[in-house]
Amino acid sequence: MTQIDTEHPDYRRLAPTWAMYRDLYVGGQQFKHRAINYLMRRQKEPLEVYSERLGRAFYENYIGSIVDWYSSTLFHREPSLQYEGGLESGRKFLSELQDNCDRRGTTLSAFFQDAFRNSLVVGRSVILIDFPRASTAPSNRAEEEASGLSRAFLIPFQAEDLINWSKDDSDCYEWAVLRIKVDKQPDVSSTQRITETIWRYYDRTSYKIYKRIEGGEQPGAIELIAEGLHALANQNRVPIFELEANDTCWLMNKAAQLQLEHFNKSNALGWAITMGLFAMPVIYSDREWNQIVGESYYIQLAPGDRFGWAEPDGKVHQIAADHLETLKEEIYRVCYLSQASGEDEGGRAQSALSKQLDFQLTQEVLRAYGVWVKSVMRKVLEAIVTARQDDIRVTITGLDELDISDFASELEQATNLLALGIPSATLKKQIFERLALKYLSDVRQETKDQIVTEIDSQIKSQMEKN
Repeated sequence: MTQIDTEHPDYRRLAPTWAMYRDLYVGGQQFKHRAINYLMRRQKEPLEVYSERLGRAFYENYIGSIVDWYSSTLFHREPSLQYEGGLESGRKFLSELQDNCDRRGTTLSAFFQDAFRNSLVVGRSVILIDFPRASTAPSNRAEEEASGLSRAFLIPFQAEDLINWSKDDSDCYEWAVLRIKVDKQPDVSSTQRITETIWRYYDRTSYKIYKRIEGGEQPGAIELIAEGLHALANQNRVPIFELEANDTCWLMNKAAQLQLEHFNKSNALGWAITMGLFAMPVIYSDREWNQIVGESYYIQLAPGDRFGWAEPDGKVHQIAADHLETLKEEIYRVCYLSQASGEDEGGRAQSALSKQLDFQLTQEVLRAYGVWVKSVMRKVLEAIVTARQDDIRVTITGLDELDISDFASELEQATNLLALGIPSATLKKQIFERLALKYLSDVRQETKDQIVTEIDSQIKSQMEKN
């Protein structure tokens, strides 16, 4: 193993946990194929019985639904970006970046939604800022813009891809190593597959990319294939940002053990119920019994002999079912969703106000998530703006409320507020922008910018007339 492939002690410690957490989140066939890692074998349980239980294993995936609910609810309305100052070309680029931030057509909102989801599952997501590379350096800014070399983009990485790093006292990276492994088939006529491993090394000013191909006829040596200054060299910082969850925000870490316990208990109950369907015959007789019993056989009893069936009375089944319900409620409780663990009381629909009261704690958690995500998003965009020397101030709004009330109720509240006649053009401007951007949250950023500009222009025009 060479130095570039060295793994950080924390990476080696957390890698098995990350694999388990991803299985718990995905569920389905992925979890079933690895159920042997999670279904506990009873003491002295025959291997044949355990194998049959494995074949019947099932998984009720509550935590996966919880993570998806938080992700979809937080990003139900896309965050809005406003830009102040700087060049028009810089603002145009940021609008285009919001519509396509990774050169694959992914919006900035969708990019960070996926990063947020991964952070809830494994505790962190890794974001790399990069710029297109060219064989020759441009001679001026116009040439750089024309050739597209200034069009920064983002590259997502999983927590498992960041294998080694070093941080200073300010918790900033001094250097970091990312590793990606890909299985490939060299060509359609080849019967062998090769494994291509790429290492990306970044320090505060430079990068190095290494490559190794294993399998087939290719050698397995690690080779340096590219190096140079990276995107944030002028800022003297590693171009890697993390969306890292703390102990409060890391939902999977809170619920994983409860979910595993629920998995084992629910499978034990399911197995017991299945076995209870096959009742055991019981013969009450003083004489020796040697008859074969089965669906295609009959038995002959002597006078005084009795025949019956032994089956469980169901008390332990009810206890197990109650315990499973308790585990389910606890999974939702530790994820701040106690009110979502069961049906609405009496099957009655709740009003918007009632939902807001019930979801008050959840709404506070979502608001904290929104602040966290916007903070990282702002740092990424500010690093890009600084690298491009655009001198633009970026403001991010949204991701700060639970979407319970409908737009009509918010429109009514805004109308009532405007009817008060408060003499503030800034208040009126903020209300109009908030309503417009919320209603049109899924339109292109360029259109949003135009709407904000027109609202601002109209408000200023009214002020001048008055």
